[in-house]
Amino acid sequence: MTELTVAPLEPEQFDGLAWFLNAAGLPSSDLGDPGRTFYRIDAESLIGYAGLEGEGDDRLLRSVVVLHDRRRAGLGRPLVAAIEKEAREIGVRRLHLLTTTASGFFRAIGYLDADRVSAPSSIAASREFTALCPASATYLVKVL
Repeated sequence: MTELTVAPLEPEQFDGLAWFLNAAGLPSSDLGDPGRTFYRIDAESLIGYAGLEGEGDDRLLRSVVVLHDRRRAGLGRPLVAAIEKEAREIGVRRLHLLTTTASGFFRAIGYLDADRVSAPSSIAASREFTALCPASATYLVKVL
């Protein structure tokens, strides 16, 4: 497989990201809020997007989406690995996420189930936790 490239998105590129998130049933209403960095991931051409939210040791992994026509090609794992590498490089120690549809995928790549009440306050206060994701969403954490 071709090496992946990861590039932060500029705000003027959020419309494209929002379109893909909406098509995948993922939240997009807070893309422009402060404290978020979204990335475009390419392997010769665009394969998907992912984002990191927050500051410090604990960050929210969010908006992970592989383009529909690139799914089922084994690109999800390398896409997440590329974002985890970005996170480690900026000093993140733990990634947190909420999912309603992909818990099996994330468990298979090392994310562990956690109780929402155990989330650090910075994660628990995020819009993902408080408003955008339903209470029924699975909460997972991975130590990097």
